[in-house]
Amino acid sequence: MKRLALALVLILPLSALAQNAGLPAVTLETAADGSGEYTLSIQLLALMTVLTLLPALLLGMTAFTRIIIVLGILRQALGTGQAPSNQVLLSIALFLTLFIMYPVFQTVHADAITPYLAGDMAFADAVKTGFAPIREFMLAQTRESDIAMFSGIAGVQSIESPEDIPFAVLMASFLTSELKTAFQIGFLLFVPFVVIDLVVASILMSLGMMMLSPMLVSLPFKIMLFVLVDGWVLLMGSLAASFAT
Repeated sequence: MKRLALALVLILPLSALAQNAGLPAVTLETAADGSGEYTLSIQLLALMTVLTLLPALLLGMTAFTRIIIVLGILRQALGTGQAPSNQVLLSIALFLTLFIMYPVFQTVHADAITPYLAGDMAFADAVKTGFAPIREFMLAQTRESDIAMFSGIAGVQSIESPEDIPFAVLMASFLTSELKTAFQIGFLLFVPFVVIDLVVASILMSLGMMMLSPMLVSLPFKIMLFVLVDGWVLLMGSLAASFAT
């Protein structure tokens, strides 16, 4: 009851303020050509709704998926347990994603956000224009075989140009291609560390030290190898270069 009373105390003044201000719930402005556009309040509501979907959009429409999977496989290959921690891997993946996606975001800002804020472009046109560079990025990273497979599943008969690909088909195809590419890169990362594990295990077996864990002995050698070859620089550079079109 106390919580309900507190909520009423907080809500009632806000509702009274809204009534006194005379804020309309929905207002449609009709242009000279007969087209209509919703008021800014409704657009802000739609924007706030989109903001709740940002994590899913970050995972599904950017370079984040490939990067975080490769970093997770690298940690598994090194055998360092929780070092680097999940928070560190997420931070690395996030900032590397921002670095890779910066040209795309810059194009979106110049072609869509700036004209819309200046009042030179309608909201619907700004969304369509802003999505075009992101769509182009996704198409550049997606395999044609994946697009063909999901187009067949969705029942899309003919695709004459990239613009004809439905968004649902493109999203599913892009995620599938990213998963495949990430595991291919992860496999190449895993092989040298597996070789070190096998060599250490063979040496321990030949010495009769079967009770000693090979992973415990090989861990310093794997870390030393990764540091000597400047592994982080090679990995970050290779990941960034893998998105070059």
